[in-house]
Amino acid sequence: MTLGILAVLAMAFVMFAGFWTDWLWYRSVHYSSVFTTQLWTKIGLFCVFGLLMAVAVGLNIWLAHRLRPPLSAMSLEQQSLDRYRMGIAPYKKWMLLGITALVGLIAGASASGQWRTWLMWVNGVPFGQKDPQFHLDVSFYAFDLPWYRFMLGFGFAAAVLSLIAAALTHYLYGGLRITSPGARATGAATGHLSVLLGVFVVLKAVAYWLDRYGLAVKSSDFKATNNWTGLRYVDANAYLPAKTILFCIAVICAVLFFATLWRRTWQLPVIGFGLMVLSAILIGGLYPAIVQKFQVQPNEQAKEAPYIQKNIDATRKAYGIDNADVTDYKGTTDAKDNPKLRSAADTAASYRLIDPNVVSPAFQQLQQERKYYQFPSTLDVDRYKDKDGKEQDTVIGLRELNLKGIDKRNWINDHFTYTHGFGAIAAKGTGVDDNGAPDFTESGIPTTGQLDSGYEQRVYYGEKTDQYSIVGGPQKELDYESEGKGQVTTSFQGKGGVSLSNPFNRAAYAVTFSEPQILYSGAIGNGSKILYNRTPKERVEAVAPWLTIDGDAYPAVVGKRIQWVVDAYTTTNGYPYASRTTLGETTTDSLTDNQRAVMAQQNQVNYIRNSVKATVDAYDGTVTLYQWDDKDPVLKTWMKAFPGTVKAKSAIPGDLLGHLRYPQDMFKVQRELLTRYHVTNPAQFYSGSDAWQVPDDPTNKDNSAVPPYYLSMKMPGAEAEGKKFSLTTTFTPNGRPNLGGFMAIDADAASKDYGKIRLLRVTDNVQGPQQVQSKLNGLPEVAEFVRNLRGTDSEIDYGNLLTVPLGGGFLYIEPVYARGGSANYPLLKKVGVSYGDRTVFKDNLADALSAVFGADGATPPPSTTPPTTPPTTTPPASGNATVDQAIKDAQKAYDDGQKALAKGDWKAYGDAQKALQDALQKAADAEKAAQPKS
Repeated sequence: MTLGILAVLAMAFVMFAGFWTDWLWYRSVHYSSVFTTQLWTKIGLFCVFGLLMAVAVGLNIWLAHRLRPPLSAMSLEQQSLDRYRMGIAPYKKWMLLGITALVGLIAGASASGQWRTWLMWVNGVPFGQKDPQFHLDVSFYAFDLPWYRFMLGFGFAAAVLSLIAAALTHYLYGGLRITSPGARATGAATGHLSVLLGVFVVLKAVAYWLDRYGLAVKSSDFKATNNWTGLRYVDANAYLPAKTILFCIAVICAVLFFATLWRRTWQLPVIGFGLMVLSAILIGGLYPAIVQKFQVQPNEQAKEAPYIQKNIDATRKAYGIDNADVTDYKGTTDAKDNPKLRSAADTAASYRLIDPNVVSPAFQQLQQERKYYQFPSTLDVDRYKDKDGKEQDTVIGLRELNLKGIDKRNWINDHFTYTHGFGAIAAKGTGVDDNGAPDFTESGIPTTGQLDSGYEQRVYYGEKTDQYSIVGGPQKELDYESEGKGQVTTSFQGKGGVSLSNPFNRAAYAVTFSEPQILYSGAIGNGSKILYNRTPKERVEAVAPWLTIDGDAYPAVVGKRIQWVVDAYTTTNGYPYASRTTLGETTTDSLTDNQRAVMAQQNQVNYIRNSVKATVDAYDGTVTLYQWDDKDPVLKTWMKAFPGTVKAKSAIPGDLLGHLRYPQDMFKVQRELLTRYHVTNPAQFYSGSDAWQVPDDPTNKDNSAVPPYYLSMKMPGAEAEGKKFSLTTTFTPNGRPNLGGFMAIDADAASKDYGKIRLLRVTDNVQGPQQVQSKLNGLPEVAEFVRNLRGTDSEIDYGNLLTVPLGGGFLYIEPVYARGGSANYPLLKKVGVSYGDRTVFKDNLADALSAVFGADGATPPPSTTPPTTPPTTTPPASGNATVDQAIKDAQKAYDDGQKALAKGDWKAYGDAQKALQDALQKAADAEKAAQPKS
């Protein structure tokens, strides 16, 4: 008995430990109201809906038993059932309690999962916008309709379970008979079951009525777009009246079922139910198909035009792209005034030659300092002031902890000694040192440089910090190691973390982390705290579970602290007429495979706002939420549900505001929608003649979308405003490689034009990113550069292909890195530049710009436009027959590609580019094989 009691208590404590540690964590971050609001909401829904389901099922079982006939007919069927009746007779009450408790628990657990739906319904704030069909506020579809549908689903479940339970009870006690002679059901059973069927049909009538409004948020495939949402012609003119008629028929059918209480016959209800089913098939299915076939399809574009316009307007508004400034831009220029263009190129943009997606290994090699530190594989771009006080684009990364680099792994080292990273490392985004390595503006350990002096450099919370640490107690932590001081130790003094000073908390965490040493270790004492949930994304998701978190948090040195900045979104999939998108697919690009996280995975939405800017202190883990979009009704709704959790926009510190930027994931969602919704004419939208696509990353072989790039630049028509910190991307027409459009958005949060979308629609035939990359790869200088690299066991890394509008055309700039040899990290060695029909490959950006524009005495490169007669240039002999032949093949493939390009034969062009790559690879392999073995 004692062992049994102890076992039960142990199981209860294990179940309680998770709840207790969650409460302690929320209290430690000062968001206990979030925990309690969720908890009480879930408990309330569980109790209310669990009780309702239990009462509904239990009452109908009791009523069926109460209405049983006094004597059962003497038949084999009833004699067989007598044994079951006698067997359960002593346990009837317990069985009734058990069945009702079971269905109540299941229903309550299901209802508790709807806490978000409930809170949005109770606290819903009007959008101030009405849908064009029913003229209801958007809040009805976003907040009310989901709750009504849940209630309807719960009602159906209760009706069906009650009907099944009542029918079984009536059968068991003789109210229903299958094989016995005489009537198949008693009058009492008939009336009881008819009422339950009537309730079911009433709920079906309500469902038909709600389906009318559901048409405004219904998704379907349509020629105009695969993610169409809202009514089309057939919906408005066939399905909508059909749903209204079916509603009326269902109400009549329900009345017939209720009438059996007096008539005691199934004849009329069965006829009515059959009529409802037949009507659902004919009116709800066949009639809309006839309308679609004979009215819509013969002239679909004209019929659908008004509904396409509604979809365009709603989608552009729901995704915040309705105010995009669209301008036609030729994209070509004769470039006669080369010196003037060369001068303009210097001020058009701050060309970021340091690619944050490539140079992480250089940070790792040059600034790692110790094996137990690491940098993220993709660094971040921010703005900091240089020594002259001018803002410059800066690549930054934190030196975070890497437990895999510890020489001796054990529990004490993993969780007590090595607890944090140290320092922010920054480099100029626009230049390198003499060797091609990043030009660091903040470096060393402790770091020194141009960042705020004396800032707290310890990084206890970071993107790579996913283990728990126990700090602040008797066990000292390793702070950092330096040649002059040796090992420097520290003890955490922050206000974050959960205290382990009492045995109960230690026992709870020992259970939670399955680590019994937490309970009895002597390394834990007075002042000890446990730190966990340490990534910025985890912390913001926990304190604001109603937000969707951006895939990339970035660090900023603000005042005396390092703050992680996390962009967060409010979303809904209930915006009428706005087409849906899957966030996980839309925000995927060439960096999300193994470097950046993907936002929200499979969440489907049709409304999104970057409504919250959150910060996480890298030292003590403090989470602060700031209201960024003060007009967003979804955020206002959640702020009513969780009062006091989000601070006003005016509370954002000024030095933090300078580091806020437009988020990449929001930008990627908007650019994906703009591939179709830059078109506002319904006929043109329907035809798809001006549809775009996001091009594949030309520097990546995985056929993934090109990532957007942060860049300080000027847009055409806004040159007087100077360079603005922007987020940019390119578009290509569907199925074609040439440039279709260019998009830039003002990404500086301190700018009055923050979030303004400027879109250039390219009207001339301009080469797109992949074509420019192919031209660059086809240059003889590139072939020679690659051949020389391979000869020294080095590899080539292409950096971000930047696109900048300039002088009526587009300037492409691509840094090229060499990796290997004496330095196993990327060093900037070359810069490729393309403008119009000229492409050059030089040692630095200045030389490349001068060469492509023929300025400052530089000789303009020959035009790469295909000549009428193919050139007969003979490549110089290398002394290696295989290499010479491969170079000839490469020259031929390049010429073939240019001919195909001139003819617009994209298949032949693609084949030529593949042949060119194969020839260059063959030359490089032959050259490498000819090198003497060491």
